[in-house]
Amino acid sequence: MLNIIEVDDFMHPALDAFARLTEAQLRNRLEPEKGIFIAESPKVIQCALNSGYQPVSFLMERRQIEGQARKILEQCSNVPIYTADRPVLEKLTGYTLTRGVLCAMQRPKLPAVEAVCANAHRIAVLENIADATNVGAIIRSAAALNMDAVLITPTCCDPFNRRAIRVSMGTVFQVPWTQIGVSPDDWPQPGIEWLHRLGFKTAAMALCDNSVSIDDPQLLSEERIAVVLGAEGDGLSPHTIAACDYTVRIPMAHGVDSLNVAAASAVAFWQLRAK
Repeated sequence: MLNIIEVDDFMHPALDAFARLTEAQLRNRLEPEKGIFIAESPKVIQCALNSGYQPVSFLMERRQIEGQARKILEQCSNVPIYTADRPVLEKLTGYTLTRGVLCAMQRPKLPAVEAVCANAHRIAVLENIADATNVGAIIRSAAALNMDAVLITPTCCDPFNRRAIRVSMGTVFQVPWTQIGVSPDDWPQPGIEWLHRLGFKTAAMALCDNSVSIDDPQLLSEERIAVVLGAEGDGLSPHTIAACDYTVRIPMAHGVDSLNVAAASAVAFWQLRAK
């Protein structure tokens, strides 16, 4: 039997995850084992369930209980389902619910870098990318274009950010990923040295005079490549570029100087994919 609870008290503590906690509070850095994240829309939530993630509670429009969320709820019969009509939920959360369904889920412990990279030949490293949309789009491209794993630096946007999850279309639950280093001091030099010890050649995506084209034969012949991508606007730090084995550019036409980092990632992943 479904555990359906009508929302009649906006200040109920069980609704904090959906309405009042910031992304940092959801992440719960002081006690990571107590952290949660918010998955949005039935398709994305189903991806998370299929990958073994555990639901804590749902918040959804009343009509979705017998609508798009029905299949999901059949798998989670004991999980609390907080519900109301759309205007009430929008007032509670402050935004429109995509497909009318949110799910708070337990945040897993991130795996070790060595475990994520053990059998990988092509990985992506995201340096200080703060925009959740870009992070989600890059992870979606990584999944679609056969990258083996994704690493994020300590100051990168959390891939379990609600918007990043939604933009990734749930692929954040399918592509192995973890954080490389704990503090900002762990990147770039220590992190890049770590990748070298794991057998990766590092390829910094940057516009520099000494860069090689993305179709460079020597680059393509490398057995293990870590594609390093920087934040929109600032790009990679000079220290990162200097520490990498290659500086790589995507040839541009019609006077265009560069691509959005998410678009550039898709081009790079396709070109550098393992053959």
